Amino acid sequence: MTTSNTPNTPVTPATSATPSLADAPRVAVRGEARIEVDPEIARITVTVTARGRDRRTALDDLTHRNNTALHLIRSYGQAIEKLETGAFSISPQLADKGRGERIRAYQGRVHITVELSDFTALGELTTRLADLDLTRVEGPYWSLRPASPAHAHARRQAVHEAVQRAREYADALNTHLTGLIDIADIGVDNSLPPFPPAPGGARSMAYGSPEAAGAPPLDLEPERQTVHANVNARFTMAPPRL
Repeated sequence: MTTSNTPNTPVTPATSATPSLADAPRVAVRGEARIEVDPEIARITVTVTARGRDRRTALDDLTHRNNTALHLIRSYGQAIEKLETGAFSISPQLADKGRGERIRAYQGRVHITVELSDFTALGELTTRLADLDLTRVEGPYWSLRPASPAHAHARRQAVHEAVQRAREYADALNTHLTGLIDIADIGVDNSLPPFPPAPGGARSMAYGSPEAAGAPPLDLEPERQTVHANVNARFTMAPPRL
């Protein structure tokens, strides 16, 4: 048997010139985007009112006026995307003078919400609704659909802005980006709520009256919507030579 007298030499692992992720320089940036697009939805609210000396009269009148308003809205067919009845109330009104709790009348209200995607029909419908007796129309409130492509477009722009900004920092150090660590979405939403109650965001129409019959349709100009997107991103870059 032949034996070797060569001593055992420890093997040293090879080292790489490329730094590990933990040691690589990092750059953190924020990407922002702000775009303006045409609205996709218009919303109006309709309040139907009735008043009578007794509860049954007020209720009958309210039912008739509510059915009239709903029939008119439904006549616009596919232009209506959503039709919902909200709060209903009928309440006694007490006399201002006299002893005791003397009821002088009953007043009833029904609130209706209408969403339209056909803005051509919007002006005509609002005018005809406002022409109904004791009917109040408020709006339109403009918005985008929750799944509107505008939101995705804004997010892409924000990501591109983050990458571009990180590259500019790397270029200033005469180096380049080597990888992405993470990217965080910190919110994408309209600058205004979907249906804002803020003044100026809606046009309010007073109660209809017989004198307003035959009024020409309102010319309503859609209010452009602003979509914001913001992301935080962190990148690694090659070690710069400072």
